[in-house]
Amino acid sequence: MLESRRNLALACALSAVAGYVDSIGYLHLGGLFVSFMSGNSTRLGVTLAEGHWQHALEALALIVLFVAGAAAGSLVVLSRIAYRQPLILLFEALLLTAAALAYAYGLPNTAVAAIVLAMGLENAVFQLEGGAGLGLTYVTGALVKAGQLIAAALTGGAPWAWLPNVLLWAALVAGALAGALAYHWINLGAIWFAAATAFTLSALVAATAKRTD
Repeated sequence: MLESRRNLALACALSAVAGYVDSIGYLHLGGLFVSFMSGNSTRLGVTLAEGHWQHALEALALIVLFVAGAAAGSLVVLSRIAYRQPLILLFEALLLTAAALAYAYGLPNTAVAAIVLAMGLENAVFQLEGGAGLGLTYVTGALVKAGQLIAAALTGGAPWAWLPNVLLWAALVAGALAGALAYHWINLGAIWFAAATAFTLSALVAATAKRTD
């Protein structure tokens, strides 16, 4: 999926959006994530062990919302309608816009819920109809793949095949840096920038996509 320049550019852009949004969520929620569910799952286990039921419930709620967003994105993929990629991105942009509006109207919990749904949805952008795809809101898999391809390169394989996965990781880190700076500037209002980026990506993908995308 990362072999074409178009797909690599889009994947890196979306990974940056995920990092941007996740750092905002992490700072706002005090250590919970809006796109990194492995971290929330670990937090769930720890808080259950410590008997902190309220914190455990918060982590579980985020996980459930993320799964719901991922399921919604998969339904779009499985519907086989035209322009699936830009449509998923449009839905993501609308959810992020709803989050920014909710925060502006004094509803931060609603804003967080919309953000988590958007992040779950984003992972369907490169999903194949069989269910497999490219994770965009987490990069553990990308780093594992990079390590495997580096090993392959050292034993005679393609010398630069690992680079796209490293770029995906770097994009998420860059996005997280930008998100943290933006949050310290305007709190959850920083989500407006993520919404605008998602709208822009939706339009660009729609302009370049085939009807079968």
